[in-house]
Amino acid sequence: MVWGKLAAQCALAGCVAAGLGAQAAAETMVVRATGPSAATYRPGSKLADGGSLVLKAGDVVTLLDARGTRTLRGPGSFHAAAAASAAPANGVMLSALLDTKRVRRARTGAVRGGVGEAPATPPRRPNLWMVDIAQSGTLCIADPAAVRLWRVDAARPATVRISGGGVQATASFGTGESIAAWPVAAPVRDGAAYRLTDGSRAADVRFALLDPASSGLDGMASGLIAHQCTAQLDLLVETAALSDGAARN
Repeated sequence: MVWGKLAAQCALAGCVAAGLGAQAAAETMVVRATGPSAATYRPGSKLADGGSLVLKAGDVVTLLDARGTRTLRGPGSFHAAAAASAAPANGVMLSALLDTKRVRRARTGAVRGGVGEAPATPPRRPNLWMVDIAQSGTLCIADPAAVRLWRVDAARPATVRISGGGVQATASFGTGESIAAWPVAAPVRDGAAYRLTDGSRAADVRFALLDPASSGLDGMASGLIAHQCTAQLDLLVETAALSDGAARN
């Protein structure tokens, strides 16, 4: 099973086989909701698998269950549980997204293709725990020792200056490198806030440490929602998406 493979590979604190197994029998969770019925389907709330959602025109609700995520758009009535025919999320991609050990080992990362080539689609962070140097907001962290910096454009070398709380530190990217080590001079702890600048842009980042007792995708999603780690939640939702067939009413 996909989630069995994920449980064997996932290095997230608390993301163990028991946690994923428990999620398989758990209720479906709302992870995003907008529109007229947003107050009814609040992010973090649970829905019984045998239940249904009644959405109005303009409603967009994203659900997470043991197999992945799916987005429902109103108007209409929808089953809370995903259709049995829905293809599960890509377990390999999801495992890579959540893996803290892989991030800890990675010192640099080269972009594919020749320097200056425009990718077909904008690249996304390959791992949930990387700090996008161009993106402001709260960043949830599972393992402070596994934090790395990431950038979209790796065509040129760059130096990132990190400041805040009396700290002044730098991190460097070489040509073709998209990943760099987070400087040890800037402690990664709950509530720590830093400004990142690379000479052309600035981003303000605030760290929030996830509860290591959280287990499974539902526990992780709950943590991201509670700390308002919106960009990471979006990335998790996109990576764990089921096939379009899962959103039928």
